[in-house]
Amino acid sequence: MSVESVQTALGTEHAALWTYGMVSAFLDEQAAAVAEGSNLHRARRDTTERWLRDHGATPNPPAAAYLPPAPVSDGPSALAALVAVEQDTCAAWRGVLERTDDSGLRTSALEALTTAAVRATRWRKAAGSAPASITMPGVASG
Repeated sequence: MSVESVQTALGTEHAALWTYGMVSAFLDEQAAAVAEGSNLHRARRDTTERWLRDHGATPNPPAAAYLPPAPVSDGPSALAALVAVEQDTCAAWRGVLERTDDSGLRTSALEALTTAAVRATRWRKAAGSAPASITMPGVASG
C-alpha cells in the first residue's frame, strides 16, 4: 500500500476544496455545481484522511493557500482553475491506482478518478472548451 501516493491524493483534495471556495465568488450562475463539487471533494478528503489514519499514518494538513495555474479574476479564469484542479485530482488518484494492489483502495481511487474526470468535463463544457472530455484522465498530455 502506498501511503505516500494517498497523501499526494489528499493534497489534491485539499487544493480542490480551496479552489472551489475561491472560484465561488466568480461563478454565481454555477453556484449549485460549485457547491456540489466542493461537497464531493470534502467527502473524499474525509474518507482519505480516515484511510490514512486506519493505516497508521497522520494525514497531511492543508496548505494555507494554493496557487492556481493562472490568476483567477473572472468567470472564464475561474472555470479554467476548476478544470486544472480536477485534472490534478485525476492524476493523483491515478497515481494511487498505479501503486496499490489493495482492492478497497483501488475501488476508492477509481471512483475518485472517475468523478473528478466527470467534473472536469462538466467544467470544460461550461467554459466552451473543445474537446470537453479527454481520452485518458489523469495522464499528462504530450
